[in-house]
Amino acid sequence: MEQRQFGSTQCKVAVIGQGTWKIDNDDYDSAIAALRQGLDLGMTHIDTAEMYGTAENVVSEAIIGRRDQVFLVSKVLPHNASRRETIAACERSLARLKTDHLDCYLLHWRGQHPLEDTIAAFEQLKDEGMKTRELLNLI
Repeated sequence: MEQRQFGSTQCKVAVIGQGTWKIDNDDYDSAIAALRQGLDLGMTHIDTAEMYGTAENVVSEAIIGRRDQVFLVSKVLPHNASRRETIAACERSLARLKTDHLDCYLLHWRGQHPLEDTIAAFEQLKDEGMKTRELLNLI
């Protein structure tokens, strides 16, 4: 699978990734198997979000023992995008994903909260060290 450098980071990311929207609508075990098969085929970029129901839980099971092979992306919902709630949403996603960091954290789409507040939360998460290697926002 072809990989490319992700932005200004040193991370190489597969050009074809795996989305998880509605992945939990089917058989849980089949969803896990599908994500694992994708990883085996080199699709190491997995995209999920807090709004995708139990998708983050499915992803957590699929990447057991393989977290270091995955470029993991999640997203905060606009109604959770205040400074305080962005941080809380990230913590909840990390807990569901059973990981201590994301490789990229996105704002799912613009909402009522000022973008400056969301970006300030992203910066705080980054400054605290853990949660993400690269924080981005989707405008």
